[in-house]
Amino acid sequence: AEACRNTWIRQIPPRRSFGVRGLSTISTPPLRSSFRASTPLQALSLGKYADASRYITPHPSNNITPHIASLVGRDLHLRHSHPIGIIRAKIQEYFASLSQTTGTDYKVFDAEDPIVTSQQCFDDLLIPKGHPGREPSDTYYVTDSTILRTHTSAHQSQHLRSGVDAFLCSGDVYRRDEIDATHYPAFHQMEGVNLMDPSLMDGASSMSGEEWLKSPECRMIESDLKSTLEGLMDHLFGPSTQKRWNEDFFPFTQPSFELEIYHNNEWMEVLGCGVIHEEVLDLSGRSDRRGWAFGLGLERLAMILFKIPDIRLFWTDDERFHSQFKEGKIVEFRSYSRYPPVFKDIAFWTSKGESCESEFVENDFFDLARSVAGDLVEKIECIDSFSHPKTGRSSRCYRISYRSMDRSLTNEEIDELQFKLRDECPSLGCELR
Repeated sequence: AEACRNTWIRQIPPRRSFGVRGLSTISTPPLRSSFRASTPLQALSLGKYADASRYITPHPSNNITPHIASLVGRDLHLRHSHPIGIIRAKIQEYFASLSQTTGTDYKVFDAEDPIVTSQQCFDDLLIPKGHPGREPSDTYYVTDSTILRTHTSAHQSQHLRSGVDAFLCSGDVYRRDEIDATHYPAFHQMEGVNLMDPSLMDGASSMSGEEWLKSPECRMIESDLKSTLEGLMDHLFGPSTQKRWNEDFFPFTQPSFELEIYHNNEWMEVLGCGVIHEEVLDLSGRSDRRGWAFGLGLERLAMILFKIPDIRLFWTDDERFHSQFKEGKIVEFRSYSRYPPVFKDIAFWTSKGESCESEFVENDFFDLARSVAGDLVEKIECIDSFSHPKTGRSSRCYRISYRSMDRSLTNEEIDELQFKLRDECPSLGCELR
């Protein structure tokens, strides 16, 4: 997994996975339970998609928890004085300026429905059946054919079909993932697409496959893509920013690249991009056009630029966080508290023996912990795993770090959450040790 989900879904080997069982009945602590709020959560504006009943359904494929449903519709990317909203606006500002230099006008989409079809999110982007990104272990399913989008690329085909040639699409996206300071099941991305002027592509109108990839027109698109995104990095980080390109692979672009910048004495990946795959354009009814696309994570950039150490902070309603930021301004975050963590271990058997294949999926356990303790869960790591030499049973032990941003936690309150988590673990097919 990439830190903060800074880019698109890559092609990686599939793995076996199973759906979540019994999570949607767990009551999730309110989001503000881990932060002291000067402004009540209910007073903060919520978007039109903030309706939990849309996401938690009786459908057997549904694996969306109350914690996840409570995040939909918060629209952090549309809040002008929120770090996510500030970064979004900065990027849109840069692309708006290109109309003066390149004549390209980018249409902005930033309020798309987070529920999309698997066709939009996967099939239209050539993400194959069996890819782990399609599995319930990685994706939140509403029904067997509708999901919470896992990337803003899910809207690419619909906007291309509508005839838009250049656009930016930003929004909240959702993936089941590990728990630490740089990963959260809800985050924000921006997608950018630009189809080139057809007159510049006349020489490649009948090309495909290797002939197209080696053509001057394909290289022209690659060059335009790279210069455009290097300009974006200069706009965000300054014109002296060092950059480097690496070849990459995404199912929906060919060739594909990742862009890194040198920041704080290290190279950091900031986005993925490439020339839009011919088949993606065919599926979108735009087989007569050629162009490029990119995808980036807004949290990734915000954590770097604002020096925000914990991804959970973006979701707080604590005024001590929000009062530090103003529309259009990038300032360094000033930490207002650092309370000690409370550590708790939990161990369980994940299989019954050598003849029984384990149905345990780690992301199920992470989701369960979030459902029980909300944002008080700072990190979960596996500290031990083994197979019993005689019975063949598999066991894992996890260490959970609980930490609040605004107060010291007591052992008593965390014990209560830990016992509740232990009580729920059998719903995952686990046997406590």
